[in-house]
Amino acid sequence: MTVYLLAGGGTGGHVNPLLALAEAIRTSEPKSEVITLGTAEGLESRLVPLRGFELQIIEKLPFPRRLDGYAFAFPIKLRRAVNQIVKLIEERKIEVVVGFGGYASAPAYLAAKRAKVPYVIHEANALPGLANRLGARSAAAVGVAFASTKLPKAVTTGMPLRLEIEEAILKANQLSARKELGLNPDVATLLVTGGSLGAKRINETIAAAAGTLDAAGIQVLHITGGNSDLGEIQSPALVRMKYCDRMDLAIAAADLAVARAGASTVCELGAFGLPSVFVPYPVGNGEQRFNAAGLVAAGGAILINDADFDSDSVRDLVIPLISNTKELKRMRLAARKASISDGTIRLLQLVQSVLPANQRSDK
Repeated sequence: MTVYLLAGGGTGGHVNPLLALAEAIRTSEPKSEVITLGTAEGLESRLVPLRGFELQIIEKLPFPRRLDGYAFAFPIKLRRAVNQIVKLIEERKIEVVVGFGGYASAPAYLAAKRAKVPYVIHEANALPGLANRLGARSAAAVGVAFASTKLPKAVTTGMPLRLEIEEAILKANQLSARKELGLNPDVATLLVTGGSLGAKRINETIAAAAGTLDAAGIQVLHITGGNSDLGEIQSPALVRMKYCDRMDLAIAAADLAVARAGASTVCELGAFGLPSVFVPYPVGNGEQRFNAAGLVAAGGAILINDADFDSDSVRDLVIPLISNTKELKRMRLAARKASISDGTIRLLQLVQSVLPANQRSDK
């Protein structure tokens, strides 16, 4: 058996691939042990225990961005977190650490290096985050979701997909998925999601265009995210909810998606073959635009700037596209061809490759 420590969290983009790998280990190596590492503030604090995995908590430690009191306290806090993880590695006899970025990863990489156990990095975004850029220098192996990601030792594994998404790719039933979500099984369906926190521009635009979509004979499954003030609705033309714990059903039910271009979203929609209109988050280092670039270039998705996504674009772009079954079929095939659907097993094999030969299969 092997004892794994999986570190990451914060948003769904870090938590979902972590959980996908954890579930793959649990399925393929029932005698192995999986411990996860995260913070009390991130989505992992809810989702990891829900999936039945142990979660060890460390303090949330963002890298200082300016010279203030936190910046002076940061080295002490980081040292304390690293010491905590080293102790965990030694007491639980952890044999490999896998980091997915996020606040828990940087201390985990430092602790693994000090404890002399190998660590593997998975980078979900096309533009890697600071923790993974720094950690890649000493990593035993580095897996990336997108071939365009520039990191030392990078191997393109694709994105680890949650088990339910992998199963939906193989045997999804659109009609039954719509029924289970309270949608009309016979009506064209638009999936709208801005990620776990939501997207203000997307939410406001879809809310404003609800009547236009209804008049065009299109029903909407709108997942607003945790930061939205929009109320939940269950009507013949619109199902609106803050969270959807069954994204496999949501994706299976849809003919077209309007979404942010977070790494997990891009990879899940692409692997499923769901034609998409991506509206990248306009703040930060622009990684969402790069996440979507390959799928857009392949013809499986369309990209529109956040500032340009309004009721007119719903009328002039989204409605004609979802009504064009021939174009949707072409996009569906292009998306599948350009995407990786077995990223979970690819990452697991990469992690197993850094273990001693006598630990590479469950005993």
